Amino acid sequence: MTVVSSIEFRPAVPTDAAVIKAIVRAAYAKWVPVIGREPLPMRADYDKALQEHQFDLAVENSRIVGLIETMAHDDHIWIENIAVAPDAQGRGIGRLLLDSAERQAIEAGRPELRLLTNGAFEANVLLYRKHGYAIDREEPFMNGTTVYMSKRLTT
Repeated sequence: MTVVSSIEFRPAVPTDAAVIKAIVRAAYAKWVPVIGREPLPMRADYDKALQEHQFDLAVENSRIVGLIETMAHDDHIWIENIAVAPDAQGRGIGRLLLDSAERQAIEAGRPELRLLTNGAFEANVLLYRKHGYAIDREEPFMNGTTVYMSKRLTT
């Protein structure tokens, strides 16, 4: 895999909502036939989410190619969503976004990152495990399984 060195990061602003929604819908579209419905991030209100959560955008040649949506809690950073535009996938952008969340957590004094994903999204579970996340628990959800994962950080 070639990691793209031309990626820059910037915080999202309210006018990014439409682009964020488009990237999320495109990135998650491949999972609709797998689980028989739109994954929840495809239905989120990103105008509202941008007011309540932090979004960091991966930008390449002035084009947003990925995003990570996080929420700070007292003892951890919650990763609500991570998405990479389909034409930019497979080049390490997801890993760069996860790395940026780790830096954010360390800078904020939060020793852990947490997230959840659908158990049917095997490639995502594998990516998180390769990136050092452990499965904490699994719970039934809408005829599938929700996988809760976390990663302890050394500060």
